[in-house]
Amino acid sequence: MVYTNLNEFFDDWAYESNSTLKYLKNITDESMPQSVTAGGRSLGFLGWHLTETIGEMMGKTGLKIFTPDLSSGKWKENSVSDLKECYTNASESLIEKLKENWDNDTLKIEDDMYGEKWKRGLTLNILITHQAHHRGQMSVLMRQAGLSVPGIYGPSKEEWTAMGMEPLE
Repeated sequence: MVYTNLNEFFDDWAYESNSTLKYLKNITDESMPQSVTAGGRSLGFLGWHLTETIGEMMGKTGLKIFTPDLSSGKWKENSVSDLKECYTNASESLIEKLKENWDNDTLKIEDDMYGEKWKRGLTLNILITHQAHHRGQMSVLMRQAGLSVPGIYGPSKEEWTAMGMEPLE
């Protein structure tokens, strides 16, 4: 999908960024190092990666959104509280900068994105699907860490149980 209307993106981003925040709110400082394999991407890494990518990806379109530079691995020194604050700030900054600098015609402009040419409307879509992709990875790590996984596109196992229903097999 290529966005042709910024308001459609704003609606989708509100839902998707709130969904990511639901995940981040369920992570603990103790669970941040959780990974599938030694040296694999951890729960903390994925949370910070989602945060950093907002600024990194949108920077390729010329938007300047403040996100921390995590290339040095300093993200390991931060808490979940820091992560939630930085993610919220980046998410809000994205909307603010889009409203200030773009209009619906801007969505047709093509930028060099990772060796390809993407219309900005596609870049916004990929930013959203990137979040969903990594939330899926995070859900596995959260289960391994014994954390509750929030339902995003339907109830999670815990939410089915809380509703007095049997979770689907």
